[in-house]
Amino acid sequence: MPDPNGASPLKRQSARLTEGDDRAGARAMLRAIGFTREDLAKPIIGVGHSWIETMPCNFNHRRLAEKVKAGIRAAGGTPMEFNTIAVSDGVSMGTEGIEVIADSIELVARGHLFDGLVLIVGCDKTIPAAVMALVRINIPGLALYSGTIAAGRHRGRDITLMDVFEAVGAVAAGKMGAAELREIEESACPGAGACGGQFTANTMSTAIEFLGISPPGANDVPALDPHKDDVAEQAGRLVMELIAKDVRPRQIVTRAALENAIASVAATGGSTNGVLHLLAIAREAGVPLSIDDFERVAARTPVVASLKPGGAYVAKDLHDAGGIALVAQRLNEGGLINGAARTVDGRTMAQVAAAAVETPGQKVVTLLAKPLKPTGGLAILRGNLAPEGCVVKLAGHERLMHRGPARVFDSEEAAFAAVQARQIKAGDVVVIRYEGPVGGPGMREMLGVTGALVGEGLGDSVALITDGRFSGATHGLMVGHIAPEAARGGPLAALRDGDSVTVDVAKRQLNVELPAAEIALSRVIPPACSPSTPRSSPRRAKARLPDHRANLLVAATGTGTRSRGWAC
Repeated sequence: MPDPNGASPLKRQSARLTEGDDRAGARAMLRAIGFTREDLAKPIIGVGHSWIETMPCNFNHRRLAEKVKAGIRAAGGTPMEFNTIAVSDGVSMGTEGIEVIADSIELVARGHLFDGLVLIVGCDKTIPAAVMALVRINIPGLALYSGTIAAGRHRGRDITLMDVFEAVGAVAAGKMGAAELREIEESACPGAGACGGQFTANTMSTAIEFLGISPPGANDVPALDPHKDDVAEQAGRLVMELIAKDVRPRQIVTRAALENAIASVAATGGSTNGVLHLLAIAREAGVPLSIDDFERVAARTPVVASLKPGGAYVAKDLHDAGGIALVAQRLNEGGLINGAARTVDGRTMAQVAAAAVETPGQKVVTLLAKPLKPTGGLAILRGNLAPEGCVVKLAGHERLMHRGPARVFDSEEAAFAAVQARQIKAGDVVVIRYEGPVGGPGMREMLGVTGALVGEGLGDSVALITDGRFSGATHGLMVGHIAPEAARGGPLAALRDGDSVTVDVAKRQLNVELPAAEIALSRVIPPACSPSTPRSSPRRAKARLPDHRANLLVAATGTGTRSRGWAC
């Protein structure tokens, strides 16, 4: 029934904000910034983004937001733009940084009673945080990835941020001069956009398109491609269709959709951070999901996209080859995804896959019959060092077994200093502990250590294990997310230098040769390592955000110790 005051019947939420005599004060304030009576009679759509001048990942968000808003207006809605925060892993790696993005989006959306949402995402954590917020609030909405950065060029080859970190290690090893490091630094990131390989941002961009919560074909368009503006405008129009049909995020983010997203991570050699992020999204959506589901899906899913760090190409090359939809087409041909899963544009994944157009002669996506690897790019290990599980990235190396002496470090900084001092030797197992959700705190991302090891030429001869997490740019035999973490009494706390550690990927085992009784001593957490007592490193000595520790995720489940779980 039409509203007697002329308000749209699609104002399912915002009518409580703008309609009636008692809301005159709210309307007066909104008119002060340019909204008219006619604007306020329409559905109000939040256009959220994380533009910030601290990184290239989100630097095009304000421009894209204008295009999204134009699409919303053209389709009969009233957009309201808002910001949330972002901390770049690439820039802030090795420093402190905690994000509460999902909570901040929820606060604005609930407080201002938006009828729908378009969330523009770019850097690693804004992507899962936005989807977490969408399924948590569950009003019609979608996530739009702002796009990958273009590849840099150095001496005739494509380079990415990964090459910078590896160059740092090469300089420390005397294999590269400081002048060439400067050349690489100044060439690696040529403009706006998220890191160019299938690192965490592009992994999650792929995953949320397979999840169905991003418009098919939108996410792989690079950040500075002129077509990105058109994609943004279309996203604005699309959210109005979702509102008209009352399509909610939890109708899209189903168990089948989550398994499709897992398959996309496995098939593209994506970041192990996809495990944490998809577990967190599933929890917010109320969908049961465990790390064992990642093992099961990855085991049946071949790697069909040759993307850095494990492969040869960057994300823009995937777009040029046929896009994310081409990967979906390959997997759908083999019955490796659920083709009936819905997407926000109304099509099923099978329809999206069928519509993919492959560029003749492209070499980025292989045929399903000739995969780069027969099984996916990650695996779940357990053992006496990881009773609750851990994640190993398989793309980018061929080793499935490593046995060697532990070199134990209680922080990323200590490990990085040892690598820089060339104290790590071939055969070692580098152990970085107390970097998990509680011990970190916050499970910050590590690329400096892994990049330096590769740069020094040790990538094929050492293993690294940690209760922290890696950058998606990591390659080599690296095991992360070990649970329970050392700060919660996990077995890593029992390790000492020289203990013999075995990583056996074929048997899905991570073990140390120690008596069970000695490992059990780790459950008695020394006071210096207690979650409630900051350790002596400078960042913990500040003891900042003490209440945040209780909200941090459990790495094996993507869940937190309070009802809201992991704050991205």
